Order: sequence, then C-alpha cells, then structure tokens
Amino acid sequence: MKQNLVVFSRASSDEVMADLRERYAVSVFLDPLGADREGFVAALAEADGLIGAGARLDREVLRHARKLRVISSISAGYDNYDLEYLKERGIRLTHTPDAVTETTADTGFLLLMMAARRALELATLVRQGQWKAGIGEAHFGVDVHGKRLGIVGLGRIGAALARRAHFGFGMSILYSGHRDKPQYEQAFGARRLPLDELLGEADFVCVCVPLTAETRHLIGAREFGLLRKDAVFLNISRGAVVDEAALVDALRAGRFRAAGLDVFEREPLPADSPLLELPNLVALPHIGSATHEARALMARTAADNLIAVLEGREPAYPVAL
Repeated sequence: MKQNLVVFSRASSDEVMADLRERYAVSVFLDPLGADREGFVAALAEADGLIGAGARLDREVLRHARKLRVISSISAGYDNYDLEYLKERGIRLTHTPDAVTETTADTGFLLLMMAARRALELATLVRQGQWKAGIGEAHFGVDVHGKRLGIVGLGRIGAALARRAHFGFGMSILYSGHRDKPQYEQAFGARRLPLDELLGEADFVCVCVPLTAETRHLIGAREFGLLRKDAVFLNISRGAVVDEAALVDALRAGRFRAAGLDVFEREPLPADSPLLELPNLVALPHIGSATHEARALMARTAADNLIAVLEGREPAYPVAL
C-alpha cells in the first residue's frame, strides 16, 4: 500500500509530480488555507509527508496530521513553520537552500545596480516620453565598481553576492554576524565588523539574514540613522527583518540615497503602501528565486529530501530543530 503524500502548492514541476505519483498516493491543494482548506485538513489525517511552499503551517493546522513524518519545503526559508511544534511531534523538516543561492544573489546584485544607477526611475522617464535632453546631474546615479559592500549575514547567499561584487566589480567586502568567516576573508578579503560600524562605513548595505525572533526588525530607525548619506540599502532576506515604517521615514527624510527591496512585511505589497510613493525605492515582487531553472531545481531537491525521509534515509538538506 502506498504512503500518502499531500502537495500544498504549485511549486512542483510536472516531472517531479510524475515521480511522486509513481511512489505515493498524492493529493494536491493549490489554496490549502483558503478555498481548499476543508479538503486539505481532511487529507492531513492520512498524510505521511507534505511537500510544498508558502502556506503558514502552524500547530492548529498540523494537529490534524497524526501520521505525518516529514514536511519538505520548496524554499530556503522556513519561518512559516512552527518549529517548536515540529520538534515536539518528531516531524522532520527539510528545505532547499542551495537551489536558490545563485539566483537570489543575482537578484540582489540586480537591485544594487538598479538602485545605484536609478534604472527603474530613468527607464520610466523614457517610457513616458519625458526624455527630452541629455541626462544631467539631477538624474545622475553613483558608481558601483570599487565601492564598499556591507553584507548583513554572510551565509550562502551573502557569500554568492560577495563573490559577484568582489571579482566582478572590485568591491571591498564588509560583513557582520555572530562569528568569523575565515574562508570568505581569504577568498574575498572580507572584513568582519560590528553591525553599527558596518552601517556607517559601507556604500551599499545588503541584508541576507534569515527571519528569526532575534532578527525581526533588526534594521529600524536607529540603524537607518547610522547609514552614510550616500548609501544604498538592500533587502533580499525576509521583509520583517526591516521595520518598513522606519524605512519610509528615512527615505522621505533623505537620510540615505536609495533602497532596493525584493521582500516586504506584507506580501503582496498593498497598492496603497507608502513605499510605492518613494522615487528613491526600487521594489520587486519577491523574485529572488523566480527563474525556470531555480524553481525546477528547488522542486527536485524538495522531492529528493522527502523521498529520503520516507525511505528511512537522511535527507540532504534537513532543518535542525
């Protein structure tokens, strides 16, 4: 008799889904906490494994899953899961960090370049037919090459961003975090600083930390006040790492040059968000891993993680609970 598998998003490719259906009795729910909630909760009662992304699966939902052995998240982050409850129940959690590393770093550098050179603002000017003369000082951006990049959280994605910056653009790398990263200090000449010092020294600051109780609103009014007047601030981690109200105030007051965000405290970003009124902000719709190649690799990695656990093997990418 096949084990029961519940898929709770569209994030699995046709090839991966065909593989899973050969192995398991599969139920698919595209809106598990909305229109499909009743069926999803009923299916949880028989589920041996879950695979998917996006849904906030707390103990109120998972208490129905009495047989559940593993949740395989098609994502790098896992702040949408109740880790304490999973640990209580002995439910394994896996994720797909390596599958998103390079693509998300690409997105980070895209934001950096767009904010530095005012690309979105100036492209809009052209599209609206407002390019009437040569670009003057009022529309100048700033150079990226040879500048200082400060990375808050030099993990997988931060290191991939640093590699692009150092070898591609001759940038100096600063980083903050709980421990030294000698491998990156050797590879990129990276220099570790306390967060406050990094904020005051870097020309560009990019946040790459995971969202935890410790990092929620890690960057707020005080931290924005430490940035250089000509600095560019970027966030490619999780929206709630940044106090958005404080960011709006800082940008309106011109405390630093510009910001680029791929993540927000509330997603999708509401149409009436004050962020959208700011000309010195580049906002992208959480596209960090949004390429065909990355999503296919994420789906395959998540399936392999799940299969390993259900077959009694250690998965390649477990989350430590």
